[in-house]
Amino acid sequence: MPRHAILVIDMLNDFVGVKAPLRCPGGEEIVADLQKLFKWVRSRNNDDVQLVHIQEAHRKNDADFRVRPVHAVKGSWGSDFIPELYPEGEEYIVQKRRHSAFAHTDLDLFLREEAIDTVVVTGVWTNVCVRSSATDALANAYKVITLSDACASKTEEMHLNGLKDLSIFTKIMTVDEYIQAWEKGEDPWLGGGDAENKVE
Repeated sequence: MPRHAILVIDMLNDFVGVKAPLRCPGGEEIVADLQKLFKWVRSRNNDDVQLVHIQEAHRKNDADFRVRPVHAVKGSWGSDFIPELYPEGEEYIVQKRRHSAFAHTDLDLFLREEAIDTVVVTGVWTNVCVRSSATDALANAYKVITLSDACASKTEEMHLNGLKDLSIFTKIMTVDEYIQAWEKGEDPWLGGGDAENKVE
């Protein structure tokens, strides 16, 4: 049976909510779908699907601030998870300083220790940190699923463009489709990617 890690990327105070300085307006719209996903994962009696919380946590003089406004400084309110999607129990947290959750972190080591074969990406922004993390997941030989209604960007156009890029090498699904596949005993990733080069 497959083993999945759902990456919940940067659902943090600096990105989600009306007080967020780098607000991703679509971020608020995906909270309910992510809560549904969290509830389903947490209600399961095994660990074949795990939540992994990805937390941007920059140093004060991070190189990222040469191209973007200062945000999500480690230890600050802005770098903390939004209350609605706070990690629970022993759910793993990965802190990152770059767009990809894999860049200079121990995420790949954790996934291999847990015998994970499929990475499921959610969170913000679809066209930046979500896509970068998905790209690196593929580079590390994981199967990749994108949950379209559990990702968001600054604009709908950015979100849709991100999904188009992701559709080339991931399986695009909704939260409900993903859960239903598991409930039916199916591998949700089957049919993923663009093996016939149909994406335009």
